[in-house]
Amino acid sequence: MSQTHDLFLGVEESEKAIFYKKTYAHVALAILGFVVVEYFLLQSETIVTFMLSLTQGYLWLLLLGGFWLATNFADKLAHNMSKEMQYAGLGLYVVAEAIIFVPILYMAINFSSPDVLQQAGMVTLFLFVGLSAVALLSKTDFSFLKSAITIGFFLALGLIVAGTLFGFDLGLWFSVGMVVLAAGTILYQTSKLKYEYQPDQYVGAAVGLFASFMILFWYILRIFMSRD
Repeated sequence: MSQTHDLFLGVEESEKAIFYKKTYAHVALAILGFVVVEYFLLQSETIVTFMLSLTQGYLWLLLLGGFWLATNFADKLAHNMSKEMQYAGLGLYVVAEAIIFVPILYMAINFSSPDVLQQAGMVTLFLFVGLSAVALLSKTDFSFLKSAITIGFFLALGLIVAGTLFGFDLGLWFSVGMVVLAAGTILYQTSKLKYEYQPDQYVGAAVGLFASFMILFWYILRIFMSRD
């Protein structure tokens, strides 16, 4: 009986290992896709000019609203039963992230120090890998963070809306707070790999991790840009 149990346990662990590999391979693929799409977007002066024109006042809020709708739809597709729909969701999420990143990356490339993108990218990757390792290797279930993360994002959204409408800068500490919130999201999303997702849901799991990675990168980049 003990040998049979160990055999089943071994199969389960083997399936989990394959699931983790597929999930993080798709996260890497999404990041690579983001880089490629972003490169082509930034080559278009028309797209850059248009995106920069949307960063002021209520237009930025409309853009954020459109981004939210697109990414929510993409997330639903990524959790569809159909593999084709799952990959369509992942692709849509990558494109949506690339579009929303056009203004901040344009500013970073043209008005910040030359190595700011490399520094922000390396710090983001280091934190992402470290937090993922903590969640995967720890016996702690970080699903308890869900409520705090939800409340945190609603508070952040309220501050973003207020800052946009009333014209005040949210400042460095807001970015630091968002980095902490993004870190909590990575712990939560990674914990879901262990306790919620099935072995065939690696595309949907990758979307959640990719989204958390991009939030972390956005605010780390803002922190680095604030030094210039």
